[in-house]
Amino acid sequence: MPRKAAGLTAAKVRTAGAGRYGDGGGLYLLVKPSGARSWVLRYTIEGKTRDMGLGLAGSEPAAVTLAEARDRAAELARMVRSGVDPLTAREAEQAERRAAEQRDAAQGMTFRAVAERYLSAHDAGWRNPKHRQQWRNTLATYAYPHMGDLPVAEVGTGHVMAALEPIWTAKPETATRVRGRIEAVIDYARARGWRDRENPARWRGHIANMLPTRSKVAPVEHHAALPWRDVGPFMVALGKREGTAALALQFAILTAARSGEVLGARWCEVDLAEAVWTVPGARMKAGKEHRVPLSKPALAVLRAAAVLRTSQATDAFVFPGARPEKPLSVMALAMVLRRMERGELTVHGFRSTFRDWCAEATSYANHVAEAALAHSLRDKVEAAYRRGDVFDHRRRLMDDWAAFCARSAVPTGRNIRPIRAAISA
Repeated sequence: MPRKAAGLTAAKVRTAGAGRYGDGGGLYLLVKPSGARSWVLRYTIEGKTRDMGLGLAGSEPAAVTLAEARDRAAELARMVRSGVDPLTAREAEQAERRAAEQRDAAQGMTFRAVAERYLSAHDAGWRNPKHRQQWRNTLATYAYPHMGDLPVAEVGTGHVMAALEPIWTAKPETATRVRGRIEAVIDYARARGWRDRENPARWRGHIANMLPTRSKVAPVEHHAALPWRDVGPFMVALGKREGTAALALQFAILTAARSGEVLGARWCEVDLAEAVWTVPGARMKAGKEHRVPLSKPALAVLRAAAVLRTSQATDAFVFPGARPEKPLSVMALAMVLRRMERGELTVHGFRSTFRDWCAEATSYANHVAEAALAHSLRDKVEAAYRRGDVFDHRRRLMDDWAAFCARSAVPTGRNIRPIRAAISA
C-alpha cells in the first residue's frame, strides 16, 4: 500500500481509504481494502525493526481512539528507550496469564476427576469392559480414600504411600496395579497441563527406594506344568476320555494356545481345508491376530468336536458349554485334569511343557518357539527385523510337537536326539 502524509485527525481515522498513514513517533493507522482499520506501532530495538498491533481503529464499539493510540504509543516508546521490547514483554505477560489460568483450572481438577477423564479418553483401548471396571474399582477402593478429592497438582508421595503400604505385602499383585494406575492418571494430568511436578507414583528411582520389589514379598509362582517327557502317556490317557472338555484340553495342548483362546474359538475362525486357525486380535493377549497351523491330530480333534456340534451357525463356539451360545469354562478343563487324578497340573502349564520341549528336545530357533506361543520378542531390535510370523517354520514345529505327543514312551538321557536341524528365519 502507498504511504500517506504524516499527521492524523479523528475524522481522517474514520474516513481514510486503504493505505498506511503515519501519525509520528512510529504510530500508524493501517486501513485494509476491506475497510478494516487498526493501529500499528513500529519501533526499533537492538537493531531490529518490529511492528506491534495496538488494537482496532475507527468507529467500531471496541475501537481505540486516536488519543488513546497516541498515549499507548508514547508509553511503549518509553519502554523501548529503557531497553525493554514491548512485544516480548506482552508475550511474557500473556504466558503468565495462561499459566495462572491453568493453575486455577488445576485447582478444580481433583485426582478423581482426572481419573474419570483418563478412563474416558482410553475407553476405546480397553480390552473389555471388565478391564475398565477393574481400573475404576481399584482406584475407588485404594486410591480415592487418600487422594480422590485432592487437586491432582497437590498429590504427593505421602498420599501414594498411604494407598500402597497397607496392601504392599498383603496384596502385592493388587498393590502393583494400583501404583501403576495412579502413575498413569498423574502422567495424564501432567500431559494436560494440570500438574507440573514430578510423578510421585513413579517406581524407578522413587517408590522402589521405599518399598520392596514384588518378587521379594511374593515370589513368582509358575503354573504347574507336566514334564515334557511325560506328555505322550498323558495324551494317551486324555484321548480315552469323552466329552467336549476333554477335546478342548487336547486342542489346547496340541496348539500350545492359551485356554482363553481355545475356549473362545469359533468355527468361522477355522479353515479345515488349509489347516489354519486364525485367532482375532481382540482375543489375543498382545492384541494382534495370530494364525495357528493345525497338525493332523489337531484337525482330528476338530472333526470330533464337529460331531458333537449342536449349532450350525458359522460363529458357533467350537467347544460350547451347557448352553450353545456360551463357551466352556476354564473350570471344565480343570475338572478333566482332576478326574484324571492330575489336579496338581494347570491348563496354562502345558504351554510351559511345550516351551521346555522346544528348548531341550529340538533345534528349532528360539524366535520360532516364541512365535508359536504368540509371545512378543523382548529384544526390540530383533523384533523390528522379524516382522513376519514364521508360519511355515511353525507348521513344521507343530507337526513335530503333535508327533511327539503321540509317543507313549520317551528315551531318556543321551538317547534323546534334537528334532530337525537349527532353523533360522
